[in-house]
Amino acid sequence: MLLRVMKVAPSTYYKELKHTPSQRELENERIDKAILSIYTDSKKRYGAWKIHHQLIEQGFDLSIKRVQKRMRLLGIHSITVKKYRPTKASKERVEERTNLLNQDFSTTSINQKWAADITYISTAKDGWTYLASVIDLYSKKIIGYTYAKQMNTEIVMSALDSAIQNQQPTDGLIIQTDLGSQYTSSDFEEALRTNKMTHSYSRKGTPYDNSCIESFHATLKKEEVYQTTYHSFEEARLELFQYIEGWYNRKRIHGAIGYLTPQQAEDQARQHVQ
Repeated sequence: MLLRVMKVAPSTYYKELKHTPSQRELENERIDKAILSIYTDSKKRYGAWKIHHQLIEQGFDLSIKRVQKRMRLLGIHSITVKKYRPTKASKERVEERTNLLNQDFSTTSINQKWAADITYISTAKDGWTYLASVIDLYSKKIIGYTYAKQMNTEIVMSALDSAIQNQQPTDGLIIQTDLGSQYTSSDFEEALRTNKMTHSYSRKGTPYDNSCIESFHATLKKEEVYQTTYHSFEEARLELFQYIEGWYNRKRIHGAIGYLTPQQAEDQARQHVQ
């Protein structure tokens, strides 16, 4: 009776009942389980390339095309698909200053070149809030940051101090920033001189000059900020801490540093120095 209702031939039903999964089907089932585990652990942030790398690390032997096909069949994809593109610079009149890096972001170890910037984050209760970050161009690690309700000189000074305390850099480090008033302030310049750092400024109208830190902020927005609504400053502060320290620095692999996490890249660099 049931087979007639479902319009399934008895021979087809009994054939499927006796079907033994093939080796390929069993392998696909194992791959799908691993893909879903990696995808879920990344909070849907990883696409096929990063998932493929993680599978290889786990001992799977498969191509990127197979991962892409399995993800397509599973109906999953990265929530962050757009690559970073710098936004257009403000038309505000700004005095040009020396750009030492000139988009040369190459390094041979940590604490040679840093970059700093500020980004805006909206909250329902407290309105606009601000995150000042400092990134190491070698490891891609966020080595210092400060989250605050006001965008002033104190926020960038605090982020810089955090980076210095965490990294203890030697003399001669170059730090790249834009020409914002916080970074051109006398207090910030004095802090750099005191710590024997050299300031390099992005050119007006050339956002690619500071694309490393802007790229991080774009990733933060796509992977975390745009995926939720922060009800208050304190809620956002906790979530940003968990993203930066719990995910980005210590768990998120980065293609530009050989699919290491920023923390792994820093740890390896420190071992070579010792």
